[in-house]
Amino acid sequence: MQNQLEAIVIRTRPYGENNKIVTLFTKEAGKITCMARGAKKPASRLAAITQPFTHGVFSIYKGRGMGTLQAGDQLESLRYIREDIMATAYASYVTELIDRLTEQDEPQPAIYDMLYQALHAIADGYDPEAITLFVEWKMLRVAGLTPTLHECANCGATEGEFAFSFQELGFLCHRCFHLDRYIIRLSPALVKLIRTFYFVPIERVGALTLKKESKTLLKQIVRTIYEEQAGIRLKSRSFLEQLERTPEFFPEPKKDIPEGD
Repeated sequence: MQNQLEAIVIRTRPYGENNKIVTLFTKEAGKITCMARGAKKPASRLAAITQPFTHGVFSIYKGRGMGTLQAGDQLESLRYIREDIMATAYASYVTELIDRLTEQDEPQPAIYDMLYQALHAIADGYDPEAITLFVEWKMLRVAGLTPTLHECANCGATEGEFAFSFQELGFLCHRCFHLDRYIIRLSPALVKLIRTFYFVPIERVGALTLKKESKTLLKQIVRTIYEEQAGIRLKSRSFLEQLERTPEFFPEPKKDIPEGD
């Protein structure tokens, strides 16, 4: 059966001398993996369409087992991502996280829309670190992790000072701080940011300007959740962390994302 599917290339790996195995996240059918025969040859009509982060319409023959990519029409190359090392690193982290947490052949249009918007935001020069944080918090639910962020995880209070507790997997109010000696205390602005990342669709966030220390703390919390609760540490994270340790060698993002009060 032949299908025409709108998709974004999230992963490729070589297969044999001339072929690629390509993982696509499609709008209609979720994540699918297919063989792109001859795609490693520079002159192949599949060479350009199978570049990472390419957005296109793909013609896939699906029989038993792995499908075969027969043709594709590129809608957008998102070349800026591939040409900028920081953009590439963050986009690779985003696509690896989505690849790791989703199943094959399971339609998930909301994740497709988030991936599309996140990659476009990175390609448009918005802060890739902030965009990546947004995706990380959003994907917690897909990983089966549902931190309590709308109220105190212990008493249900919605007012007061809050801290994050890994033990309780969520916020604790000041009345319940004694339950976890390792809480991470949060300012009201950080509480609001975490709730925004977790609950608000990316298209409604607008432009946020995040302070470096805010991003560092939010990243520490969400990645600890993935590691301790789900045992997930991505391969692309090591390279990303190397780049983050040497920011002086890389330009600032063209656009910020607004943190608010």
